[in-house]
Amino acid sequence: MALLEAKGLCAAYGLTRVLHGIDFALEQGSITALLGANGAGKTTTLRALCAMVKTEGEIRFEGARIERRATEDIVRLGIAHVPDGRGTFVNLSTEENLRLGAYTRRDRDAVDADLERVYGYFPRLKERRRQQAGTLSGGEQQMLAVSRALMLRPRLMLLDEPSFGLAPLIVRELFEILRAVNKQERVSMLLVEQNAAMALDVADHAYLIETGRVVLSGTSADIQRDDAVRRSYLGY
Repeated sequence: MALLEAKGLCAAYGLTRVLHGIDFALEQGSITALLGANGAGKTTTLRALCAMVKTEGEIRFEGARIERRATEDIVRLGIAHVPDGRGTFVNLSTEENLRLGAYTRRDRDAVDADLERVYGYFPRLKERRRQQAGTLSGGEQQMLAVSRALMLRPRLMLLDEPSFGLAPLIVRELFEILRAVNKQERVSMLLVEQNAAMALDVADHAYLIETGRVVLSGTSADIQRDDAVRRSYLGY
């Protein structure tokens, strides 16, 4: 059974419909990439899964329908959203931001241990734990956004453009950490990413969205071999 499944998913902002009945599924423990040009509906798909936009259709998490639940209830199920733009609380310290990531948890004793676990993945954040988050570099703020999501102990992470605006070296480091989190902790990931080559390199499965519709899906290896994808998204 798929961990996450969407059927006939539509989404709109007011009268403007952005998603036109898309279907996709994500297996437990996998990384799935959503590819497409700007404005294709990738970010809206993540927002729809979190009940942040008006939706129609079915969304199932571990077999149970969740499309009518409130955003905070979806978070409590273990679905963590790392939004485009990072969503950092700039006036709080790095560590205060991280502790906010665990606000829905009741196992307070384990939060300190998880803080150290997250610092193990991102030692730079430990060095800056007392620093005001707004003064961190762009790469450090992106690491903080991912770390804050990990403090939820998520079953599924929804990642929206984690490489945006970052230097290639930082992007490579971040994606290596995401791969490690996926393999070591079995955290499933749905990855929206403009850098198609990087996304396909880390993902098991991919969907290509154009103007709110899924036009292609398959294993990452199959998608990488598709001539249209190679021309339009991989620069061949």
